[in-house]
Amino acid sequence: MRIVMAGASGFLGVRLTERLRQSGHEVHRLVRHPATRPDEATWDPAQGRLDAPVLSGADAVINLAGANIGAHRWTARYKNVLRASRVDTTDTLARAIAKLPDGERPRTLLQGSAVGWYGDTGNHEVIEEASAGTTFLADLCRIWEAAARPAEDAGTRVVLLRTAPVLDRQGSLLKPLLPLFKLGGGARIGGGRQWMSWIALADWLGAVEFLLEREDVAGPVNLVSDVQCTNQEFTKALARQVHRPALLAVPGPVIDLVLGELAGEAQRSQRAVPGVLRNAGFSWTYPDIESALEAALRAQPTFTR
Repeated sequence: MRIVMAGASGFLGVRLTERLRQSGHEVHRLVRHPATRPDEATWDPAQGRLDAPVLSGADAVINLAGANIGAHRWTARYKNVLRASRVDTTDTLARAIAKLPDGERPRTLLQGSAVGWYGDTGNHEVIEEASAGTTFLADLCRIWEAAARPAEDAGTRVVLLRTAPVLDRQGSLLKPLLPLFKLGGGARIGGGRQWMSWIALADWLGAVEFLLEREDVAGPVNLVSDVQCTNQEFTKALARQVHRPALLAVPGPVIDLVLGELAGEAQRSQRAVPGVLRNAGFSWTYPDIESALEAALRAQPTFTR
């Protein structure tokens, strides 16, 4: 396939580009600087600028663009950055796809989203048909996904990748935790009974490639593990992997003080399950937290671009 990717320089984009090229696909990267390589094309999503011919003849478009959710405290200014970095890119791509005539339009748009769509689900399992929650992240996901509608209305198959935190030693979940756990400072958050959504990197990559080729699947898809775990189970499993105790608990007020509004996400219970992937016959390599953490800590970082 000929694939055009936005967000190809990010953590997931770099690894997905490598995976797809190893599978024989041709990947072209959308970049915001002047293009310097044959596999690059320049765009400016903040201004809605993308020449539709860049997408002409592509089999698929993959959009993983968006500022890092956990990189900063959620000030009003950074919330605007989070929204704009997702909505502007998605809207620009979807409208460019819609402008193309039949026969030149990409058949598929794999559009980034997140399991933050569901908000706090308590002990209840939620599949893709569940409505959006009422948190900031849920509202962000709602407008993010809606921005892809012009492509869907034009006849392109749109798959909404509701991604959970991805487990890899270089990923945004494990990277900041590993030094603490290796020093014996690992701790559950609050009571630890809240459910966590997550997915192993290898399974995320496999699921995206699976969805790229499954033309019978469209709409939201939960990219999550097949076996859920609580925060306490995650904490104990990670401590076992680094051979250190994890006897501490971080009280909610302390998390609030350190992280601000973002702390609410760390304390919410979210039990998203992969209804669509299960029904489509996808097979997980690391479906449970123990095997996923073992693989994540064993893997060596790659930075192929």
